[in-house]
Amino acid sequence: MQQLDNIDSGRPFDWGKTSEDYAKYRDIYPNSFYDHIYKKGVGVTGQRILDIGTGTGVLPRNMYRFNQASGNDIAHWVGTDISENQIEQARILAREAGMDIEFLVCPAEDINYPDGTFDAITACQCIYYPNHKVTAPRFAKILKRGGRFLILWMAWLPNEDRIAGRSEEIILKYNPGWNGAGYVRSPIEVPNEYLEYFDITGRIDYDELLPFTREGWHGRMRACRGVGASLSDDELRLWEREHMDMLINEAPEQFEILHYITMVELTVRK
Repeated sequence: MQQLDNIDSGRPFDWGKTSEDYAKYRDIYPNSFYDHIYKKGVGVTGQRILDIGTGTGVLPRNMYRFNQASGNDIAHWVGTDISENQIEQARILAREAGMDIEFLVCPAEDINYPDGTFDAITACQCIYYPNHKVTAPRFAKILKRGGRFLILWMAWLPNEDRIAGRSEEIILKYNPGWNGAGYVRSPIEVPNEYLEYFDITGRIDYDELLPFTREGWHGRMRACRGVGASLSDDELRLWEREHMDMLINEAPEQFEILHYITMVELTVRK
């Protein structure tokens, strides 16, 4: 299990415990998200792109599909993640969809490719996990001249969305050290280590309402770090019952959750 002192008061978490839920319930980014990435010139024909912390491959799989729908040739994606279970799910989902995507079990700090291998690197929902002193120079090294590093983030807004706020209250009851709660609208803060090698060349920030059913939102919450990745079996059973009871009593069968989407584009300084 992974343990980082600056995350969740050091409580261990294991994304592999959530892999099936992650595959089923966390593929929720809207089309606008992928459209913004593509308009940044990332994922276009002929590129080679590395997605770190890929999880179940949500970003490369959807960018692959986005290109297919546009009638364009497919960029070559490589997705890496520290969790074997996550990569197993990524490979299954890509294979079922007939997608030629390379997935590797590898911590971000151990990524090792020749200089100038990639046109772009993406990091979606994972920028706070790596050791930036290691990854910043390594990412700069394996990018081509003018290569981009996109840092991507999407979060619900619990102080503005009642159901999201109630869900967080229940998570904190069982995992009071979880620091994924209380997110407010705020652009991504780029770790200083990357600014030694990259220039900030673009930002995008916007809100979007995302649709859910009770089951879909319950699964999305269960697949988060503060629940499925870290609670014990007994804690998870109690959380399951209380969270679903809340949804049945306080939410309609279908509803929308307000999310904030933020991206920052870095260009390697070479």
